[in-house]
Amino acid sequence: MRRRPSASAASEQMEKGTAKSQHSRLCFLATLSLFFWVLLLYFHFVVLGGNPLDESAKLQPLPVRTEFTPSHRIDDPSLEPRTSATPLRESHLEAPQVVDPPKRETPKVVEPPKRETERNRESFPFMRALRTTENKSDPCGGRYIYVHDLPPRFNEDMLKDCRKLSLWTNMCRFTSNAGLGPPLENVEGVFSNTGWYATNQFAVDVIFNNRMKQYDCLTRDSSIAAAIFVPFYAGFDIARYLWGYNISVRDAASLDLVEWLTKRPEWNIMGGKDHFLVAGRITWDFRRLSDEEKDWGNKLLFLPAARNMSMLVVESSPWNANDFGIPYPTYFHPAKDADVFMWQDRMRKLERKWLFSFAGAPRPDNPKSIRGQIIDQCRNSKVGKLLECDFGESKCHSPSSIMQMFQSSLFCLQPQGDSYTRRSAFDSMLAGCIPVFFHPGSAYTQYTWHLPKNYTKYSVFIPEDDIRKRNVSIEERLGQISHEQVKIMREEVINLIPSLIYADPRSKLETLKDAFDVAVQAVIDKVTRLRRNIIEGRTEYDNFIEENSWKYALLEEGEREVGGHEWDPFFSKPKGEGDSGGSSAEAAKKSWKNEQRDRS
Repeated sequence: MRRRPSASAASEQMEKGTAKSQHSRLCFLATLSLFFWVLLLYFHFVVLGGNPLDESAKLQPLPVRTEFTPSHRIDDPSLEPRTSATPLRESHLEAPQVVDPPKRETPKVVEPPKRETERNRESFPFMRALRTTENKSDPCGGRYIYVHDLPPRFNEDMLKDCRKLSLWTNMCRFTSNAGLGPPLENVEGVFSNTGWYATNQFAVDVIFNNRMKQYDCLTRDSSIAAAIFVPFYAGFDIARYLWGYNISVRDAASLDLVEWLTKRPEWNIMGGKDHFLVAGRITWDFRRLSDEEKDWGNKLLFLPAARNMSMLVVESSPWNANDFGIPYPTYFHPAKDADVFMWQDRMRKLERKWLFSFAGAPRPDNPKSIRGQIIDQCRNSKVGKLLECDFGESKCHSPSSIMQMFQSSLFCLQPQGDSYTRRSAFDSMLAGCIPVFFHPGSAYTQYTWHLPKNYTKYSVFIPEDDIRKRNVSIEERLGQISHEQVKIMREEVINLIPSLIYADPRSKLETLKDAFDVAVQAVIDKVTRLRRNIIEGRTEYDNFIEENSWKYALLEEGEREVGGHEWDPFFSKPKGEGDSGGSSAEAAKKSWKNEQRDRS
């Protein structure tokens, strides 16, 4: 009977054990359930959702680095900049952007992080130069010019041997005074008291180079340069050898220059597309197509390296894209702004007794020339003035006689010279005379940096065929323009004067921009656009056609492609003619022969 308490105790102990066991089992089940939910959540968010870092590395395309290849024209869409794949490195995965995990049913490629895009942009060797434009505290930001230190054989040595620069003209006189030539005496009171020189029309090489020495944003660091200037006297070089020398001699300096430039580290930045040089001659002197001795000029502008550079000439080719027209030098080279303002005021107040005038000689050996008809109309008009030029002594060779006639005229007739252009157009505008052009290549497609695109604001256009075939009266055509309109046009011409003249290289204008300033800024703008287009992987124009080069500067803002134009007949090339054109090369020869008229 005493065992009952023992059994009862055992039973009680058993109940306690059972309760403890059930408690442990509940804890186990709770732990297992918690583990299951953790595992489920991990599987959902990590395995199914995917790791953003790993997934972006798998889905995004390999980064591509754009490399600049200097062997093609950037304007040619068939020759886009090359691309080469850059292998994915650990550095590409540093500091990844946090992105929301994509939904499984609609996975999409994660865009490359901005940091990678910035890294690619910085890989271009000219990025440091572009960055200078962002520094608002730097007045030279985006305007720096680096000047190559050329061996003297490319420039200064030519001036030391100046008697050989022209067959007929003693250029030593005209290279004096920093290229301005000897001062002009103001005996007849035609000029102002200072700033007037007997400047040779082909002296731009040395004038431009000396103006560059006064440029306020020169740098010795080519990596920040907006453009690179090559102080080669290309015009003086070819002037020495055009007559009586073989093509090897004519090409020697150009080939030497290209070899020197292409070995320089500055050339590798853009393969020469940021380089520019100046030649004070017409483009046809540098566009010899063949290696036949009888062909004219040298082949500087057809050399592969030179095709990448920009060449500033007094007359450019309408069918080529590597040359750009800049004004012929006039006789006026002011040293300060006040000189310009005084001259402009004087031109506004002049009494002009002639409706129109013309200074020039006929071209009897050129059947297409309208000069003979223009001379006849001047002779037969009571309101027209003629200053005939010919060999020997002539008032046409006197700067004061020419400027006096232009100052007395409302309109100045500017037909083609031996080629499209002539210096007289700039002399007449300097005198406040409204120019009358007969071919768009004489100004409108040439000097697009310096003259308004709307040519009707400052000039009159009478197509050559109106004179040649229709015998249109110039007097009647000009007489139809109202006095008020004439006044407005003349004011426009007078306001253009600062941008058409070259200031004295030994001084510096305070606020006005002269022809040099306008040209340099245009080159900088051209190079800057090109660099930005390279970064963006695009071209400036669609379906660029070099033979239509003259049309592109006439496009309105936002237009990217050229089509038919009303001036197409003026620029059609005869079949079988090369890029330089046989007629143009012949015109260059005649231009040289006619230099004898300007000898002194």
